[in-house]
Amino acid sequence: MSPKGPEGVTRQGHYAGAISRLAAIACDIAIAWVALLLIVGGISVAVALIVGHPIHWTPYRWLGLAIIVIWYPLYFAYQWSLSGKTLGMALFGLRVVTVDGADITGRQAILRTVTLPFAIAFFALGLFGIVLRTDHRGWADRVAKTCVVYDWDARAARMRWLATRHDAAAADVPSRSA
Repeated sequence: MSPKGPEGVTRQGHYAGAISRLAAIACDIAIAWVALLLIVGGISVAVALIVGHPIHWTPYRWLGLAIIVIWYPLYFAYQWSLSGKTLGMALFGLRVVTVDGADITGRQAILRTVTLPFAIAFFALGLFGIVLRTDHRGWADRVAKTCVVYDWDARAARMRWLATRHDAAAADVPSRSA
């Protein structure tokens, strides 16, 4: 597959590389962390308003760990099952699809989410496929029968911009019927 189309550059449908996938997951980890802090902060403020004194989370470290262990898989599995992409993946134009190119199912999203920590835990051996294989599939992708592809089409974005610009220019031209 050639990355260039007849009218411009497009990567849509090509397997996503390791760097863009790493950048997307780094963004997702940061986004999920900020969202978790906002949720926990909101709960802390609400409880403090109700009981009249602030909550001290230090004795409840186990609860914090449990919330993190539940939150991150929910963050990834929910978004993958809805649209095939997380917020970080959307920023980098990536999408998870089946090996046939169809939308992934909820079961595949959960399988991928559950397998990903194991791929990372064993000295990141499960991630070597992303770098070494031509289809850039790691353990989580192979178990769930998915792959990550580019979902952003530069040519389509350029065409939308030109169409908008053309429509704006056409609105400024006076008609000859007057």
